[in-house]
Amino acid sequence: MTFPDPMGLVGTASDLARAGVARAVRLRVTGRRGPQVAGDGDPGWFGPESVVWRVHADLATVVGGLRALLYQTLHPLAMAGVAQHSDYRHDPWGRLHRTADYIAATTYGTSAEAERAVSRVRGVHQHVNGVASDGRAYSASDPELLAFVHATEVDSFLAAYQRYAAGLSAEDADRYVAEMGFVAQQLDADPVPTTVAELRRVLARFELRSTPEARDALRFLMLPPMPLSVRPTYGLIAAAAVELLPLHAQLELRVVVPPPWGPLAVRPALRGLLGTLRWAVGESPTLAAARARASVGTPAFDAPRAAT
Repeated sequence: MTFPDPMGLVGTASDLARAGVARAVRLRVTGRRGPQVAGDGDPGWFGPESVVWRVHADLATVVGGLRALLYQTLHPLAMAGVAQHSDYRHDPWGRLHRTADYIAATTYGTSAEAERAVSRVRGVHQHVNGVASDGRAYSASDPELLAFVHATEVDSFLAAYQRYAAGLSAEDADRYVAEMGFVAQQLDADPVPTTVAELRRVLARFELRSTPEARDALRFLMLPPMPLSVRPTYGLIAAAAVELLPLHAQLELRVVVPPPWGPLAVRPALRGLLGTLRWAVGESPTLAAARARASVGTPAFDAPRAAT
């Protein structure tokens, strides 16, 4: 049964609720209220027709981002750098916001903004070096270590989009890997995959194992400081991120989502959650601003596509 709403109060209340949820989600993930993409006419490194724009605009990246962090804990040298140089325990949301800013700048920013973002990361990496608990020296500027971090991020965003968003064709999946490879090249990562098959081979070359630092980070990632009201939502996202990991990674981390629970419980529940959040948040304001800027500019930088 429906009732008349001559004053439009139901619609107004719904719009207000939607706007409130959108602001809350954006502030939690990015730390800011609106887009910060400027520079009329410059489409940046990729542009509106790129697969990167499509994938990174979807909220499935929240799952992919957490999966990447879980995956990365299994590289002893990468984890040593995090344990010895990161303040994630004291400022977890600050780290998330900086990561979100970096992805937004390299994906949707102008060419100059993307270059500045990469330059900042390279500057930070110069100071991240030391000796891991197994006696091996590490450096965040090491091309192979950069390649591992890059590969886990690309693999994770792709896996999350394939399972919890519209999905990509095999051709577009290869395009996504190639486009993202351009960013890795700016950081001097090596080897840099340009197809899904190459991405799998790059990931397979690394020997991964859990360390005490990895287990500390895992406990933090699975139960970070947050309001009690948010914990059920985060718990569902964390379960989905774990279930997206390769089985060998789940076993090494000692957090396994039993096979029946994935397709029967975790996946449908998370699809429902993401559907609600997509309704609430609407189109990414950063994407909208970048699209408007690029519409009056020149064709997108085509180096990433040339790699395909």
